[in-house]
Amino acid sequence: MRAARLIRMVLLLQSRPAMTAAELARELEVSERTVTRDAQALSEAGVPVYADRGRAGGYRLVGGYRTHLTGLARTEAEALFLSGLPSALREMGLEDAGSAARLKVSAALLPSLRDASDSAARRFHLDAPGWYQEPVTPELLPAVAEAVWGDRIVRARYRRGSAGDEVERELAPYGLVLKAGVWYVCARVGDDFRVYRIDRFSSVTVSGERFERDEEFDLPGFWDERAAQFARSILRDGVTVRVSPEGVRRLPYTMDRSAVRDALEAAGPPDAEGWLTLALRVESMEVAYSQLLGLGPESEVLEPAALRERFAAAAERLRELYR
Repeated sequence: MRAARLIRMVLLLQSRPAMTAAELARELEVSERTVTRDAQALSEAGVPVYADRGRAGGYRLVGGYRTHLTGLARTEAEALFLSGLPSALREMGLEDAGSAARLKVSAALLPSLRDASDSAARRFHLDAPGWYQEPVTPELLPAVAEAVWGDRIVRARYRRGSAGDEVERELAPYGLVLKAGVWYVCARVGDDFRVYRIDRFSSVTVSGERFERDEEFDLPGFWDERAAQFARSILRDGVTVRVSPEGVRRLPYTMDRSAVRDALEAAGPPDAEGWLTLALRVESMEVAYSQLLGLGPESEVLEPAALRERFAAAAERLRELYR
């Protein structure tokens, strides 16, 4: 563990002019006292780590010191090549840059590790789109990606929702997300951060003006929070159902998993037949009908009455078909 932390500390100092003990402690998830001890250990091992004293002081590498990649283990080298994700790079217009980077990394590796790229490719492949969907790359994705990498302001026309009305926006694009085959950009608009589907942009102009990036912005954390908010926001209706043990097992595969989890946590004990009564949040009665229909006889709708009557009518039609 300590050896890996020392290597990471060198790489952090190599990537920046200087870092304070607090910054290093935060990045390495250790105490400032541990940072001091690690810096001393590196210095004793011949790595020229210099400590500037005082309130504005910190640690830096002296004389343009650079480490090399010859210390990588095989699993580390293979994991490095997994991060390339060639299909995503190609869609963003970065295939050539990614290829050049992989060649440079390969050239820096020990001869025994230079097959790491092929080894990783034979063992992992990312297929981002969901099943039964044709992957479509948004035409304007490369332009948005260019703005993201360059921290450049974007002026765009965006089609909102099903109504299709277009609005003009000036965006500071912070990051790209590929979710189930759909590309999104997380951008700052004024003082707010928002999410836009890139396939809904009708025009994108990348300006020469750069924006000041908020270094506290956490793309994965922001996306997780917004995705959870979106999932909750669309579950506007509710139904009450009785579900058999087999239905409970199948329920997460037919309905929103967070709604199922919440319903199961709030449920009382099973009845004499082992069935649970659940209060489920759903997007709409139409969606609930199609989802619960997939459970067949393993669920019974109790409320609302209109949905129960619809299931009763469907059951009668099925009885006539299979008589």
